[in-house]
Amino acid sequence: MKVLGIYGSPRKGGNTDILLDEALKGAASVGSEISVIRCCDLKIEGCLECGGCDATGKCIVDDDMQTVYPKLLESQIIILSSPIFFYGITSQAKALIDRCQALWSRRSLEKTPEERKTLDRGRGYLVSVGATKGKNLFEGAQLTAKYFFDALGMSYEGGVLIKAVEGKGDVLSRPEYMKQAFDLGRDSVTKNESLPGSS
Repeated sequence: MKVLGIYGSPRKGGNTDILLDEALKGAASVGSEISVIRCCDLKIEGCLECGGCDATGKCIVDDDMQTVYPKLLESQIIILSSPIFFYGITSQAKALIDRCQALWSRRSLEKTPEERKTLDRGRGYLVSVGATKGKNLFEGAQLTAKYFFDALGMSYEGGVLIKAVEGKGDVLSRPEYMKQAFDLGRDSVTKNESLPGSS
């Protein structure tokens, strides 16, 4: 099973980084092949909405996103992590997601509208931390994650969503959150062993 972790925070070593580290440890503990993408280390332009991918399913912008596409397409499990900024994900993670318009175009070219309703290529998860306790704190991030995974032909399966944590590294003092993340990574593999290409 190939598991991809996407670090969406601009702050290295923060709470979502720590939790994603733990989730990937969980996935590795059951024999998965782990790869990672750290958004803040990449130079990714925003989507230009130029239509260049409409006929081919390939983005014409030549930047670090070209190294990301293969990792997205070869992974059966993707865990996206991002702190909450203004009730959404970070701009670094959003740039990567917006550029997946090319993969949506590819999917549209390869499958009929009816076939696109079946999200059977893999499973997607979200790890997110917000400083407040707002009732709708994760709604924006979850909708973005859902339709990001949809563009990849993957279903969104929820994740670890933690409120009222802000200080860098504060999750380390909350073993229940660390366990949730480890269990998420492990279970994302053990509960999806029938996915195509997972053997």
